[in-house]
Amino acid sequence: MSIKIREAKKEDMNQVLNLIKELAVFEKEPNAVVITSEDLINDGFGDKSLFSCFVAEVDNRIVGMCLGYPRYSTWKGPTMHLEDLIVTKSQRGKGVGYALFSHFIKFSNKKGVRRIEWAVLDWNIDAINFYKSNGATVSREWQIAQMNELAIKNFINKK
Repeated sequence: MSIKIREAKKEDMNQVLNLIKELAVFEKEPNAVVITSEDLINDGFGDKSLFSCFVAEVDNRIVGMCLGYPRYSTWKGPTMHLEDLIVTKSQRGKGVGYALFSHFIKFSNKKGVRRIEWAVLDWNIDAINFYKSNGATVSREWQIAQMNELAIKNFINKK
């Protein structure tokens, strides 16, 4: 099986969105995705793109993607955040995830980052083992804090 990793194009965003929705189902939040392919196009392409996205193709069909963006650490300086690495269910275990992961690591290294970070659900043992086997440290000490749109609005409107 030949896996081709390439930079995503605007016309790939419908397929990228389908992969994002597949991930949401896998992560038990099927209704959480509110972003559209138009949002992905507007946010990811142009002079001020907010992210970098790469797709994996097998037989000229997109079967996976990874998306990341630059961050800055007060301890380390430039870092990259890997937001999502997704491989469609039928292609898992065939090297697609490794190819995407490897491409993102090399891409980030060329940017001169001192750290690459991402989140993984504590019940996703396959992903945790994959990351550990490739040299990552999976921390149990840090908790992820988030504010959704409602929490942001409530905070802003707090008296």
